[in-house]
Amino acid sequence: MEVGFPGQRKSREVMHERQITVAVVDDDPSMLGSTRELLNADGFITELFASAEEFLASGVVPRVDCLLLDIQLAGASGIELRHHLEACGSKIPVIFMTGLDDEALHRQALKAGCVALLHKPFPARQLFDAIEKAVPRVFPHS
Repeated sequence: MEVGFPGQRKSREVMHERQITVAVVDDDPSMLGSTRELLNADGFITELFASAEEFLASGVVPRVDCLLLDIQLAGASGIELRHHLEACGSKIPVIFMTGLDDEALHRQALKAGCVALLHKPFPARQLFDAIEKAVPRVFPHS
């Protein structure tokens, strides 16, 4: 994953009254840590979870503005979590990520409903573009 530079654009803390919360669900601790560093450096609040079950049990769903969700997880998959959230009426925009190059899995993710599908490792710019698409109100219009 590319590392972002905090000075590359104004932090969302400066541009907006409220910081945006991005929940990250991935069973890879190094991915969780590097994603947290990247997002926090750019002014986001991050909530990290190692499983779909941990995310659901946390009670953070109402506070989350965007969900960065690995497709392949131990336990319930990211796609299953997306379906569960939808069934519960949640409108959280989902960005799926995967390290697998599997066209059938990609189609399932897109069919489940997502703003973007990122292939690991992905550049920081691709993540920020996906978040901008998911939560456009946090970015100024140029």
